[in-house]
Amino acid sequence: MPVSYFEFLVEEPSMEAFLNAWMPSMLPKSSFRIYTYAGKPALLRKLGDRLKGYASWMSPEHRIVVIVDRDREDCVALKAYIEEICKNAGLRSRSVVGGADWQVLTRIAIEELEAWYFGGWPAVCKAYPRVSTTIPNKASYRDPDAITGGTSEAFERELQKFGYFKQGLVKKEAANAIGRHFDWVCNQSQSFVVFRDAILEAAYE
Repeated sequence: MPVSYFEFLVEEPSMEAFLNAWMPSMLPKSSFRIYTYAGKPALLRKLGDRLKGYASWMSPEHRIVVIVDRDREDCVALKAYIEEICKNAGLRSRSVVGGADWQVLTRIAIEELEAWYFGGWPAVCKAYPRVSTTIPNKASYRDPDAITGGTSEAFERELQKFGYFKQGLVKKEAANAIGRHFDWVCNQSQSFVVFRDAILEAAYE
């Protein structure tokens, strides 16, 4: 049964702005709502109680998606921690069921949301036209999920080279601007691709 409603739990406003800007183009027949927390620690601290609340009333057409940044943490350990919270709440995670019949999807942006921007660089160029189209060809950026030294910092540096955000990256503003041009079909970030594919799997099963 195709999913008609998604709820996204995210750790900060820039992810909320990004999803709101482009998600309707991918889910034209589904509705969604985004809940934003004051950082990853707050989201993880409150996640167990929230999922237990969902477990008491969720319908088959309802899905929960938890998105957090890796932030240089051990990705496997972080995912396992969240999966354990799902299990304790009595909900089926995508990792456990292995198909579209999940209730909770855990996805980690590796290492941060900005990796998804590097993976979809044409959207960045449309939002900020002075930026070079060849940035992703640099050896250090060819794999957006393997950028070292801080993905957000790298993204900020590249935009500042072309005269944007001289006083520092305004993440929510950038998320909205890039999201409005974002091509969710073509992206070089593997962490984005697995996120996208799991959503599509449920929405169009």
